Amino acid sequence: MKSKNTPAILLALTVFFNASWAEEVCTERDGLRGSLCDKGVMFELTHKSDFFRNHSGGVAPGRAWLMNSEIAVSLDLSKLAGLNGASAFVQYHAQHGDLSINEFTGSFAGVSNIETGQKKSQFYQAWLQQNFADERFSLLAGLYAVDSEFYVTDTSGLFLQPPYGMSAEMAQSGRSGPPVFPLGALGVRVKYSADNGYAQIAMTDGVPGYPNNNNGSHLEKGDGMLTVAEIGYTGGTGTINKTALGLWSYSTSAFDLSEVDAQGNPVHRADRGIYFLTEHTLLAESGNPGQGLAAFVRFGAVNKNAYQADWSGSLGCNYQGLIDGRNDDAFGLAVTTSHASRKYQQLNASDSSETVVELTYRAQVQTWLALQPSLQYISNPNMDSTVKDARVAGVRLEAVF
Repeated sequence: MKSKNTPAILLALTVFFNASWAEEVCTERDGLRGSLCDKGVMFELTHKSDFFRNHSGGVAPGRAWLMNSEIAVSLDLSKLAGLNGASAFVQYHAQHGDLSINEFTGSFAGVSNIETGQKKSQFYQAWLQQNFADERFSLLAGLYAVDSEFYVTDTSGLFLQPPYGMSAEMAQSGRSGPPVFPLGALGVRVKYSADNGYAQIAMTDGVPGYPNNNNGSHLEKGDGMLTVAEIGYTGGTGTINKTALGLWSYSTSAFDLSEVDAQGNPVHRADRGIYFLTEHTLLAESGNPGQGLAAFVRFGAVNKNAYQADWSGSLGCNYQGLIDGRNDDAFGLAVTTSHASRKYQQLNASDSSETVVELTYRAQVQTWLALQPSLQYISNPNMDSTVKDARVAGVRLEAVF
């Protein structure tokens, strides 16, 4: 699935198709886009470029230009094939270059949520879904990313730092991380939706990707399974109103950071965690409930004997339409603390935590183009007492067609 020409092909497609399907209806489309939408085919082409510089502190001063392009195709199979309640989704992305801004900051939580450190093109998601019982039940199967539906707060999606997508404590779990960007895993998900809440569970391959081939996705003996379950409440007042509790567990074990058995092998520990999240509209503008102030809180914990961070917590807020006449712009401030486990502190003489702060403003320049400056402060990068606090500035250019 890999091609040297993939980045150029994706960029060419972006310019040629000029097609966006998010939150639109077919009647609002013209020409080719409208015709395809009427037939049940919708697609989105996105390109993100991040320009970041570590001005001081961290490992060393430095800068990096990160780029990611992707295409997402959604198929309504009731229109295409007469299969009522059925749909399909495919998402493919390309990383342009292998640069890293985090090699200069040394942050545990990270700086940019599109950084992967690899020049690579691959499928991120590719799944089929069938809905039942008036859309209350759904079954999904295929290549799936758990952070597309689990541990998600819409309010935190504004920010560029990684822990506002998949949280810092769960991101370190498993043998090669959970199935989140940039790579999903083969699995199934079942969801029940009620008027004021939902319950969902997903079971995926415990090792995303195909480590022996470094391309594609493959089930191998010994990978085990990741299970994630979440129950949430979405009732009440406000445009944004969600509270959820989640649990996750790998069928395979994790290794203790320091303890060994009689043969000198690392002691095995349960690889599991728990999380809580809530987000709410705090202030809605009169006559326009989509504008106003919203806030979120997220907290998660993992096995304290197996990982560098035994818990992390985030909180933040954003204001949609803060400036008159700029209703599509958003301003945000968020902070995340990742706490070093006691064993990790003892083994590495580390600080007790790392705290990252981000201040950002997303300006919607055109319907298809946004510019988003970001200022970041990283206290105790990677919990390392020998590394000075880092100060980072950057901007994201995002084009959606």
